[in-house]
Amino acid sequence: LYTSHGSDIAQPELMDEDEPFLSNLDIFLFSLIAGLIVYWLIFRKKVEPIPEFKKLDAQTTRETSFIDKMKKTGKNIVVFYGSQTGTAEEFANRLAKDAHRYGMKGMSADPEEYDMSELSRLPEIENSLAIFCMATYGEGDPTDNSQDFYDWLQEGDADFTGVKYTVFALGNKTYEHYNAMGKYVDQRLAELGAQRIFDLGMGDDDGNLEEDFVSWREQFWPAVCEHFGVEATGEESSIRQYELKVHSDLNMNKIYTGELGRLKSFENQKPPFDSKNPFLAPVTVNRKLNKAGDRHLMHLELDITGSKIRYESGDHVAVYPINDSVIVNRIGEVLGVDLDTVISLNNLDEESNKKHPFPCPTTYRTALTHYLDITNPPRTNVLYELAQYATDPKEQENMRKMASSSPEGKALYQSWVLDSCRNILAILEDFPSLRPPIDHLCELLPRLQARYYSIASSSKVHPDSIHICAVVVEYETKTGRVNKGVATNWLKSKMPTDNGHKATVPMYIRKSQFRLPFKSSNPVIMIGPGTGIAPFMGFVQERSWLKEQGKEVGETVLYYGCRHKNEDFLYQEELDEFEKTGVLTALNVAFSRDQADKVYVQHLLKKNKEAVWRLVHTDNAHIYICGDARNMARDVQNAFYEIAEELGGLSRAQAVDYIKKLMTKGRYSQDVWS
Repeated sequence: LYTSHGSDIAQPELMDEDEPFLSNLDIFLFSLIAGLIVYWLIFRKKVEPIPEFKKLDAQTTRETSFIDKMKKTGKNIVVFYGSQTGTAEEFANRLAKDAHRYGMKGMSADPEEYDMSELSRLPEIENSLAIFCMATYGEGDPTDNSQDFYDWLQEGDADFTGVKYTVFALGNKTYEHYNAMGKYVDQRLAELGAQRIFDLGMGDDDGNLEEDFVSWREQFWPAVCEHFGVEATGEESSIRQYELKVHSDLNMNKIYTGELGRLKSFENQKPPFDSKNPFLAPVTVNRKLNKAGDRHLMHLELDITGSKIRYESGDHVAVYPINDSVIVNRIGEVLGVDLDTVISLNNLDEESNKKHPFPCPTTYRTALTHYLDITNPPRTNVLYELAQYATDPKEQENMRKMASSSPEGKALYQSWVLDSCRNILAILEDFPSLRPPIDHLCELLPRLQARYYSIASSSKVHPDSIHICAVVVEYETKTGRVNKGVATNWLKSKMPTDNGHKATVPMYIRKSQFRLPFKSSNPVIMIGPGTGIAPFMGFVQERSWLKEQGKEVGETVLYYGCRHKNEDFLYQEELDEFEKTGVLTALNVAFSRDQADKVYVQHLLKKNKEAVWRLVHTDNAHIYICGDARNMARDVQNAFYEIAEELGGLSRAQAVDYIKKLMTKGRYSQDVWS
């Protein structure tokens, strides 16, 4: 990722013609080298092997053996999580916590922090079990923290005889590769000899992920009890994981103010930049893209000069937003708390790798602003744990009911929390007797996550700038409250200022597989309605640059869609210019609401079916789709099936297989979200 320029190689001097070809020194050096080579050839087998050093954490040398840790702390259940947005980690923590109800002891573990080849040693621990909560990211890919584990599973031929396991998968049905990672781990562990003691759980984030998890977990624990011959202890009481310490006289320099890893890392920035150490990029441009309409679509440019950050067209930029101060202040008000109290939440399990739920010491205000998710509807375990603090029996009963697995409880949670989009503040306001201690609330709330955006620029044209194209999220809920998207509203307010104070955005790059063809002469068909245009702005800029370099550039075809030509045709001037200069061979735009019948990108594809089929079938074109996964990506895929059937003379099954093969060859790529 980071390259250094500048040559350190000295140029050879020209030889003087009178000098002998080999001087005495040359002969001496030549003999010495020859001697060393002979010595190495004869004695090399006796040389001690160099011990292999494992990757060590920058701050502390962590032990990489989870088996030793389990033995030391008397744990018999380990819950590994592959998590990109924190949900799988949250589920893993809940399962590890559950174990005590069955007289067992659990720990959650990040596979990135441990030597996973130790899994074969698990049977050394009596009644042991490994649980895997595995999320799938992007196009069936592992999450960043489980990439190494995935690679190792693929290459390895470990023997897991005697290892007992189960898997809960987290995914989204609107995606092509639904729960691919969970399915793979479940199948691969069995192939390597491990014993599955409970069926693979499938969580669908397009439906109700929480309910899928709760239903699976409910059947899972009785199966574990039966397998190991243990009984539930009946302990349903809530157990605190962290204890509160209030600091009264701490030096301000020791207090976290929003940093994610190293204290003061925002003041004293050091590369390399990543998820634990984001770069504070100044915002140089923030403009509204749409000319009219009630939405706010925006284009931002982040300056990465001097950061050594490299990116490619098609990569994602991750940004760390902060919560709205209005909500934060209101939580403090409702709970009657001084938000500027300096606190630490310290893990009661001293052996745990996770010393605090978020960087400590810090203030409640910083925790609620930078570290905790206060806008998503809380999960059932949060309601369950907080119920004890409701002094009105009716409210307490309702909270317990919503956290239960009864059909009416699930229905109440669905309608009262999810469908009504109630966040934690709305719940506190609508249950006036519920006034939990703020430290317990902070322990239970999930972490605020980074948000990913497809980069809307090419590094060949903009090496020191990253462009973002996004739509501001704001809507009214069933309770009459207005909910605002955390990241987009925060980005909207980031105006480049001239009065000496620059607006900055903490960011890092996440590499993607969404790449232009290696051969620039390959044609490309890009389909990206709405903000799905983002990566294609980068692609078109790059094709334009390649053309200027004198490279042969294949046909570049764009299918774009928006509501009204005069309202939300994003980047219209730029796209028209690219078409005029011939960089864009064809610009096809669907204006869905400019006529009686709605016209979408898939309609235009079918209208141009002959040209589309020629590019794909004869000219080896690469197809790219970006935008909404739920409807658009599916409709576009169906359009390709229909074109293949009609013009390729294929049956539906053959057409599906044809597109699948394009995906396998990397000629049909999607960058979609739901």
